[in-house]
Amino acid sequence: MKTVIVGGVAAGASTAARLRRLDESAEIVVLERDQYVSFANCGLPYHIGGEIPDRNSLLLQTPESLAASLALDVRIGQEVVRIDRDAKEVEVRDHVQDRTYREAYDKLVLCPGAVPLRPPIPGADDPRVDVLRNIPDMDRIIARLDEDTSSAVVVGGSYIGLELTEAFRSRGLRTVVVERSERLMPWLDPEMTRILDYHVRTHDVDLRLGTSANSVREAPSGKLALDLSDGTTVEADVVVMAAGVRANVDLAREAGIEIGPRGGIVVDAHMRTSAPDILAAGDAVETPNFLTGEPVLSMLASPANRQGRIAADTIAGRDSGYRGTQGTAVVKVFDMTAGGTGLTETELRAAGIDYRKVYDHHNGHAAYYPGTAPLFLKVLFAPADGKLLGAQVLGWDGVDKRIDVLAVALRAGMTVYDLEHLELAYAPPYGSAKDPVNMVGFLGANLLRGDIDLWYPEDYPDCADRVTILDTRTQAEYDAWHIPGAILVPYTELRRRLDEVPRDKPVYTYCRSGFRSYIAYCVLKQNGWDDVAFLAGGMMTYHGYHRTPLEVGKGGMPVVAHAEGDMARRAGALEHV
Repeated sequence: MKTVIVGGVAAGASTAARLRRLDESAEIVVLERDQYVSFANCGLPYHIGGEIPDRNSLLLQTPESLAASLALDVRIGQEVVRIDRDAKEVEVRDHVQDRTYREAYDKLVLCPGAVPLRPPIPGADDPRVDVLRNIPDMDRIIARLDEDTSSAVVVGGSYIGLELTEAFRSRGLRTVVVERSERLMPWLDPEMTRILDYHVRTHDVDLRLGTSANSVREAPSGKLALDLSDGTTVEADVVVMAAGVRANVDLAREAGIEIGPRGGIVVDAHMRTSAPDILAAGDAVETPNFLTGEPVLSMLASPANRQGRIAADTIAGRDSGYRGTQGTAVVKVFDMTAGGTGLTETELRAAGIDYRKVYDHHNGHAAYYPGTAPLFLKVLFAPADGKLLGAQVLGWDGVDKRIDVLAVALRAGMTVYDLEHLELAYAPPYGSAKDPVNMVGFLGANLLRGDIDLWYPEDYPDCADRVTILDTRTQAEYDAWHIPGAILVPYTELRRRLDEVPRDKPVYTYCRSGFRSYIAYCVLKQNGWDDVAFLAGGMMTYHGYHRTPLEVGKGGMPVVAHAEGDMARRAGALEHV
C-alpha cells in the first residue's frame, strides 16, 4: 500500500516514522513544499537571540537521514497544488526541476500546517515585513539583523511575539511590541498577565497595549514606519508580524473536503477526513476540546505529533483514537515563565459552564532557600464535584512542573479534593512540603465544603457601599496604597480590636497575598461575625484585575511585604518540625 503525506515537520514526519515502524512493506512518500522536512520550529526565536548558537542543531532530519533510517521517500521543494480524489492522485509542482507531475496514492495524509497572518492593512505585504514560521523566515530575519540594525517592532504579544522580543533585546535592539488587546498573552485570563507587563518593561521593552497597527510604510529615514491606532508612529529597521496563524486548508477546501467552524479540516478521532482514504493531522485540523467537545485549533507541537501517530495507526489498521485537546502550553518570557492548561475563565463564561476559582501565591520553592518568588497560580473547577477545568501559572521558578502536574490531573479527571492528597517531590531548592498545587487543592476543597468564603477583585467597587472592607496589612503598606474606603486593622492586632469592626454588614478582608486576611477571616468567624469573606489571591490578584499600581522590584519581581515574608519563612521552618 502506498501512502502519500503532504507536509513534514511535526505531524507529517510523525505520521511517516510511525507508519514505517508499523509496516516495513509500506511505500511512504513525503512531499514537502519547503527545503526543510524536519526542523525544530519552536527553537527558531532562540537561534535568532543566540541562545541556540548552532543553526544546524535545529535541523532534526534530512531526506537522506530519513531514507537511511526509515526507508522513506522524502522529496523537498515539492508543492502539492491539487487533489484528484476520483483518480486518487495529487498534482505536484516540482520547484527543484521546474516541472509538474502527478503522484498516485492509496492513502493520503494532509499535514499542511498553518500560515502566518498578516493584518489586512496597507503595507503589511511589503517584502521587508517579516513573519517567523520556518527556517527561511529565521534566516531572513537574522540577515536583516546583521545589517547594522538597531531597532525592531513586533506586532503581537503572544508566544512568538514575546520570544522574538526577548531575542531582539538580547541582541541590543530597541524593541517595541504592539498588541491590540489590553494585555500580553491573550490566551491567559486578564488578571494573570499584569505582572508580565511589568516584567517585560523592566527589560526596556516599549509596550503598546490596546493598540493596533494601521499601516506600514517607508519612512524618510529609509526605515519602516508603523502608523498605530493611538495616533502615534514608530520607526524600526526590522518589523515582524507575530499576530497569529490560520490553518492552511486551501488544498483541502478545493478538493471538497469538509472544513469546520474554526477554519480547520474536520477529522474524526482516527484523523480521517470527510473524503475516503484521506486523513489529516497537525495545525490544519480541528479537534474536540477535551472538556467541552467543541472543535478547536490547537496549533501546538505536542498535539500535532500525537495526531500524526494516530493517523499512521489508522492506516495500519490499528484502533487508535485522539482523545481531545486541552491546550497545555508554556512559554519563557525573559526571566519569567507562563503556562496554562484546560479552559480559561473567559472560555468558561463564553461556554456557559458554571465554575469556581481560587488563587495562590506561594513561592516556587521554600521561601528560606535563595532564588524564589511568589507564583501567580489560578485554578478553575466545577462547583458540584470539584473537577478540574483549567489552570494558569506565572512565575520565576517551578512554573513548568506545576502546569504539568495540573495538566495530568485535569486529563485524569481529578478534583480539587484529589489535589489535597497529591504526594509531590520536595526539597528546599525545588518546592515546599505543602506544594502550591496542594495549596490550591486545600483552598478549592475548603471553598466547596463551606469552610471558607471568598470575595474577588471583580466584586469591587460594586460591593463598596454594602460591606466593610478590612485591610489586615501593616500601617506602612496601607499608607503606600489601599483599596479606597478600606479601614485598617492589622491582623496581629485584630483580636484586641474587635470592637472596631462593624457587625451591621458583611466584612471583606484583604492583604497582600491572602494569608493574613485568611487569619483575620478565621478570627472574625469564630468571634460571631457570620458574613465574612477574604480576598481570593489578595492584592497580588486585585492589582492584576484592576491594573492598579503593583510594587515590583528588580526584574519585575513582586515585592512581598516584610510581615508576610517573615510569616512565610516561619511556615517554611515549621515544615521540618
